[in-house]
Amino acid sequence: MDDAVHELERKFCALGEEVRVTDGSVITGYASLFGVGDQGGDVVQRGAYAASLAALAARGGRVKMLWQHDPTQPIGVWDEVREDARGLWVKGRVLTDVARGREALALIGAGAIDGLSIGYRTRRATKAEGGGRLLAELDLWEVSLVTFPMLGQARLTGKGRDAATGAQAAQDAMLREMAAAIETARRAMAAE
Repeated sequence: MDDAVHELERKFCALGEEVRVTDGSVITGYASLFGVGDQGGDVVQRGAYAASLAALAARGGRVKMLWQHDPTQPIGVWDEVREDARGLWVKGRVLTDVARGREALALIGAGAIDGLSIGYRTRRATKAEGGGRLLAELDLWEVSLVTFPMLGQARLTGKGRDAATGAQAAQDAMLREMAAAIETARRAMAAE
């Protein structure tokens, strides 16, 4: 495996109120928010992704869509990744021809997965008052669907037509209960 992948840092962002799953597999929303401190005290500054996105576009590259930051598990493609005034906005398709993609959509539909996370390398940062860093320039490698977001200001609200129905409703309810129990345990551990 490439050494650069081992050096990647990760930032988690809950799927926001603007995040939608439409047409069964299209995801849109924010993978990172500017000016918002995460649980580690880091704050991504406006413009932090601009150079990386320009370099990717110049060479015809794409930010990868992964499952839980696992480079062996791509689950879709990001068709659009851009900065706006609020943060890093993404639009992509979870591939239903990939088994893990189908699983991811089922978990999103059940409410068990509701996070996005970026994988990046820091190019420029300064220490922030009280700890953490002000991240001024980041080399963006991937945006993953994840279980536990680090930046939890928002949650998933939209689901596409592939959201589970009928016989799967009981299983979906069980997954939601499990996800809630895991989130409660995570918060209790963080408070200690």
